[in-house]
Amino acid sequence: MKIRIKFSKQGNMKFIGHLDIMRYFQKAMRRADVEIRYSEGFSPHQIMSFAAPLGVGLTGSGEYLDIEVLSTDSSKEMVRRLNDVMVEDMEILSYKRLPDDAANAMSLVAACDYTITLRKDYDNGLSCSGKEFFTNLMLFIENGNLEVVKKTKKGEKLMDLKPLIYEKRLTEGGEGIFLKLSSGSSANMKPEQLLEAYCKSLGKEYPAFAFRINREEVYADSGPDTSHRFTPLEEFGDDIE
Repeated sequence: MKIRIKFSKQGNMKFIGHLDIMRYFQKAMRRADVEIRYSEGFSPHQIMSFAAPLGVGLTGSGEYLDIEVLSTDSSKEMVRRLNDVMVEDMEILSYKRLPDDAANAMSLVAACDYTITLRKDYDNGLSCSGKEFFTNLMLFIENGNLEVVKKTKKGEKLMDLKPLIYEKRLTEGGEGIFLKLSSGSSANMKPEQLLEAYCKSLGKEYPAFAFRINREEVYADSGPDTSHRFTPLEEFGDDIE
């Protein structure tokens, strides 16, 4: 039986890297008595995969992992049991059964939502307010040069970020920005790339620790080739009664 779990990762947990998050969930499955399925062979491991690893320093409100189980209680009960063993700043949001032929979450990822704000407790050297910074960032997205150099295994290549930005808007009050960005194996964009390109256009060094970046949701693209229809990964499953 295939299960998709949605969870949030906030607070100090943003400093925990992906490999340690994997180990954390492996232990959480045992502590919550989840009848997770193990692989066969000489070195059996829990069958578990994550949709899109979250970078160190970023928080997430809509993170996903897929598991396979031998049996299960209701979604409500499994959410409770898992949350009982979660540490502070980690929360299970949903536990849904997937169709037997469902593709794994990692292969479906096509876009992600992000909310970005400026930290008020950090001297960022930008010499402007959050409202001014993000208002001008919106103008930069519209009119600026968004070509960046991306390092790959084979060297470097030029990448235009503009077609990878599906949606943009200022948050309420203008103190932050909401972005829907392309993600996945074919065309992956990180919000840090946009922020770095904008700071470079200002002649300023990119202050990596000055921003709060929260990934709000992860989507699959179920639209035709000529258009997009983004569906949250959660919606591919159903609650277990």
